[in-house]
Formats: sequence, structure tokens, C-alpha cells
Amino acid sequence: MAVNLHAVLELPGLINKENIIEAQLMWILAWNYLLKYPDKILEWTLQHLYIILVANASAAVLGILIGIFISREGREQLADTVIYLASIMLTIPSLALYGILMGILSALTLPSIGFLPVVIALTLYGLLPIVRNTYTAIREVDPAIIEAGRGMGMSEQQILVKVKLPLAVPVIMAGLRQAIVMNIGIAAIGSYIGAGGLGQPIFRGIANYRVDLIIVGAVFVSLLAIIMDLIMGRVELITTPKGLRIRGRSND
Repeated sequence: MAVNLHAVLELPGLINKENIIEAQLMWILAWNYLLKYPDKILEWTLQHLYIILVANASAAVLGILIGIFISREGREQLADTVIYLASIMLTIPSLALYGILMGILSALTLPSIGFLPVVIALTLYGLLPIVRNTYTAIREVDPAIIEAGRGMGMSEQQILVKVKLPLAVPVIMAGLRQAIVMNIGIAAIGSYIGAGGLGQPIFRGIANYRVDLIIVGAVFVSLLAIIMDLIMGRVELITTPKGLRIRGRSND
């Protein structure tokens, strides 16, 4: 059934021509802002990337170490507790967590606004997917492969480094990829407490009724998340052992 667009536009209360024109104008203004101030957008993007890289590098180191520690035999109850506590962190709203961290850091006479509380918050948010994936990947390594390593005279440390971790890399990288993409969005809220990044045009636009600034910030945060997801997907593929890649293709 063909739909007459002009007839639809004439329906009262359904689509307002003025609203369509206004929306188009906002996108034009956002494009003009991008062309006029590319240096500002580049600066905000680099600030955002720096926050994300520092926070997720910290989360990766802590998460992998914790995941390895709780994956040892006999630590199943500890693992459940750690993963449960990490999952609780994701239920805390980001602004509330920023506020809590600001109070704690202020009491410790450390910088309570800006970069530090945002990085700590993003590190805590990024722990769950990394810890969970590290633990799950190590625990699901085929016992026959582990026994083969023991039969070759490997110590538990050697089995961990040469057998378990290489086989766990794809799953660990998937957790890191999830943490990075998730934190890109959360980091935008960090601009509210002076951390910088791509949240700045969004909050400035809200404060000054500048929809073009809101559009610029939202679009670039989204693009950054998509680009980082594609990059991490490639890194995940590269770091996957060749044998696992071949096995995956044969299963397909």
C-alpha cells in the first residue's frame, strides 16, 4: 500500500512541518559547528580517549589478576562473592558513584574533582566483564589439555602461562572490549565533574539550550564507541591463538 507523504504531513498532531524544519536546522548547525571548531572537537576526543585508555588499562590489569586468583581450585565460593560484588558496581548510577568517590578522595586530601574520580569509577565499572570473562575462560579450559601439560612435567605456573592463559585470551579480550565500549558512554558523564572529554559539548548544550552542541557530543561519543568496538574486535582476532582460529573456521 503506497503512502502519500504530503498527505501524512497534513495530518494534524501527527507530524509537524515546522518540527521537521527545526530538526534539519539543528543538524545543519551541528555540522557548521564541526566545520568551525574542529580543533575543539579533536581536543575533547583526545581527552575522552585518554580517560578511557587509563581507566581500562587499570581495569584490565586488576581484572585479569583477580580473575586468575579466583580461578584456582577450591576458590569457587570466593569467585562467586567477587563476581557478585563486581556486578553490584554496575547497579550504582555513575553520578552517585562519582559523588561517593569525591567524598572519599576529599577526605584523603586527594583531587576530588576532574580526572581522578572519573578514572577510578570507570575502572570499577570495567572490572565485571574482565573478571568474569577471565575466570570463566580459565575454568573452562579442557581438563585433558591441562593433564597433558602436567604429563609433560609442567608446573602449575607453567600450565597457567603456557596453556590456560593463551586459550583464555579470546574470552578475556571480549570482556575488555565490552568494558571499553561501555565506559566510553559513562565517561561522557564525567565531564559534569570537570574531567573533560566529549561530555563537555553535551552539558554545555544542555546548560545553554544549544541543541547543536548536544548533537555534536552525542554523535562523536557514538562514533568513538563504534570505532573502538571495531578496533577491539580486530585486536581480539589477532590475539587469538592460530590453532583456535583454525578450529573456529572448521566448526563454521
